[in-house]
Amino acid sequence: MGLLSEVRLRARHIVGPVLCLVLVGYFAHHLVNGERGFIAFLQLNKQIQETEGKAAFLAKKRAQIENRVTLMLPDQIDPDMLEEQVRIILGVGHPDEVVILSNKGE
Repeated sequence: MGLLSEVRLRARHIVGPVLCLVLVGYFAHHLVNGERGFIAFLQLNKQIQETEGKAAFLAKKRAQIENRVTLMLPDQIDPDMLEEQVRIILGVGHPDEVVILSNKGE
């Protein structure tokens, strides 16, 4: 019986630190790998950067389109823009021009 009582005595002194280590390990694991952990934080930052890049590209494209629309307004029409649109829509050109057709738009 001496061995069993010795194990019980030592087990009482070990249970507290072991339990603390298990809890620390549990929280450390979730700090790194959890739903809101460090790895998820890095993935979220990567998504934010990609989305900001797309937003910047779309803002630039929108500004270009708005500029072209402004040039085509009836009260301030640009002659070069008008000529370009007429050539595209009607498919005409000057007699001394060489026209190269492409299927990029289709």
